[in-house]
Amino acid sequence: MEKKAQLYEGKAKKVYATDDENLLIVSYKDDATAFNGQKRGTIEGKGVINNKMSNILMALLEENKIPTHFVKELSDRETLVKKVKIVPLEVIVRNVSAGSFSKKYGVEEGIVFDEPTIEFSYKNDELGDPLLNDYHALALKLVTKDELETIKKYAFRINEILKKVWSLCKITLVDFKLEFGKLSDGRIVLADEISPDTCRLWDSESGKKLDKDRFRRDLGGTEDAYCEVMARLMQNIKSAQEIKF
Repeated sequence: MEKKAQLYEGKAKKVYATDDENLLIVSYKDDATAFNGQKRGTIEGKGVINNKMSNILMALLEENKIPTHFVKELSDRETLVKKVKIVPLEVIVRNVSAGSFSKKYGVEEGIVFDEPTIEFSYKNDELGDPLLNDYHALALKLVTKDELETIKKYAFRINEILKKVWSLCKITLVDFKLEFGKLSDGRIVLADEISPDTCRLWDSESGKKLDKDRFRRDLGGTEDAYCEVMARLMQNIKSAQEIKF
């Protein structure tokens, strides 16, 4: 697969064209941002970890009938993916109160919800990714009603699967962000990544934060936390692959 011109550079990844118009190469960076780009830094080695972790988890989701953009890993930092048109919705699934949920609603972190919640943000940096509801998403024509229902169905199913995987690793999946895209035929697939950049992951016994919050909140030990999460996943992925979800 020939790597061609760079098409896009985001906060955490670069995207390149290939000699196949339906396939792209994603390259993961070590750059880190928080608070809509207001805080910037580097998390050494996170590009490699996020690339490999995303690929492992997307392959597992594919095995469990969740369609994704993943095709194959090319190197430590690069992955071949299907070209999609990103749906301009950030989809956040929450199992435990934390982060912006706690701040907005004045509740302490760590409250386990009776059922997972889902919320949407308009993927627009200039507007600060504002929260919106189903009716807003439809009014803005960001998705159709059927597409929105498909996204919700996939998001909750992904949550069920990932909760079990991380539980094997003695990690609590607090919340996570997903992005979806549309293939050329209009089908909705999971895109972007699944990593400590996009998931809140707490040690199930100590409550230690093992994710990007260590960078956001200047807690230190960010690189070690990412490495620990990756090591636990690698130790338990075979067991996860044997689960019937």
